[in-house]
Amino acid sequence: MSLNVPTRLLESAERGEVGDAEFVACVRESLPYAWQVISGVVADLETGRAGFADDTTPPPSESERGQLLRALASDAIRGGLERHFGVKLAFQNCHRVAAFRTSAVDGADYRAFISARGQLLNQSPELRDC
Repeated sequence: MSLNVPTRLLESAERGEVGDAEFVACVRESLPYAWQVISGVVADLETGRAGFADDTTPPPSESERGQLLRALASDAIRGGLERHFGVKLAFQNCHRVAAFRTSAVDGADYRAFISARGQLLNQSPELRDC
């Protein structure tokens, strides 16, 4: 799943740097499922008191799974989303998305989530094919 880059944005990129707002708008339009999941965990984070919120719902199809992988595997996309939402994103397996408050990044929950142990404990037979 690639980004659908409008001609105007591509021309802008060819001339120089592109602003976060334009880039994030392209991501939102190109990866609507990923945008929905990420904005949902950010909304959960904002309404709760915990240092992080996550979503473990499996995507309805491989196309939606591809959107999550594209969004969270790309440094540019992930970084743009983190700056836009003011959070630190984390990702496990092929669909567990978490948003952490920036103040929680050095905390135990964040370190546990991104650790090898956290990844191993979040495995199951159902996830081996994702």
